[in-house]
Amino acid sequence: MNAALLGFVFVIIGLAGFVVLTAVKAWKYAHLPVHSRVELYPVPKEGDGRGKYGGSYFEEEDWWEKPRRLDPVYEVVDIMQEMLLISKLFKHQRSLWWASYAFHLGIYVMFGWSLLLLVTVFWNPEFLVVGTAVVGAVGFALSTIGAVLLLVRRAVDESLRAYTPPQEYFNILLILATLVTGIVAWTLFASPFDVARSVFAFDAAPLPPVVVAHLVLLGIMLLYIPLSKMSHYVGKFFAFHKVLWDNDPNVAGSKVAAMAEREAGGPAPAAWSAPHTRPSSSDTLEG
Repeated sequence: MNAALLGFVFVIIGLAGFVVLTAVKAWKYAHLPVHSRVELYPVPKEGDGRGKYGGSYFEEEDWWEKPRRLDPVYEVVDIMQEMLLISKLFKHQRSLWWASYAFHLGIYVMFGWSLLLLVTVFWNPEFLVVGTAVVGAVGFALSTIGAVLLLVRRAVDESLRAYTPPQEYFNILLILATLVTGIVAWTLFASPFDVARSVFAFDAAPLPPVVVAHLVLLGIMLLYIPLSKMSHYVGKFFAFHKVLWDNDPNVAGSKVAAMAEREAGGPAPAAWSAPHTRPSSSDTLEG
């Protein structure tokens, strides 16, 4: 196996692994035990405008006898603001938002660039090739600048440095190495359009070492992301929709009541020291 073929294998395995490992993590989150209720407001899905000021169905008299009125549109708007604009970071820590948003926006643009690059393998009019090149340049610039700023901020900000484990530095450096090798590879040594066609054709023609290094790093990064803290792109849905915003009433005969009863009847998922998590015995029942 020559170096070019090795790079192609890493990219293909990385892409497949990213999809599979992401799906596995989502399945794992979806099948975790019932969470502890947070009961913090506002909850965007509350209807009648209550989600905007922090109200809830508890405001209504005899609420348990009335149908819930939900607002899925406002809920979608709220989560999209967080996903696309990182709105909570902007609101609470704006000085860090600039670097974080540049980085994440660059990653989103790079994802779009990858899709456009895939399209050009099969259909490549001049306007699409030029547009794809522009999108790629913007994506590389934003994500690289954002990664550098985040790395510098974590290194020089004393309060942030105290909460940054070595893994965080490794994560940023891995992404930065992949970005930098990509910039060098595509601007000085090879055309990403030609390499993309070679990957799908499995053409093992020789490639410059920096291009192979970029492809290998890209494959490693794609495999690593779902296994690391960077997989928060999966966890955000569950953290918001299934924990933070879950205020469905626990009333008799409801789905929530059935889930709680099922969880209470099974063994404790963790060896906690609290008496109610251990099997009952005649000793624990006395008194």
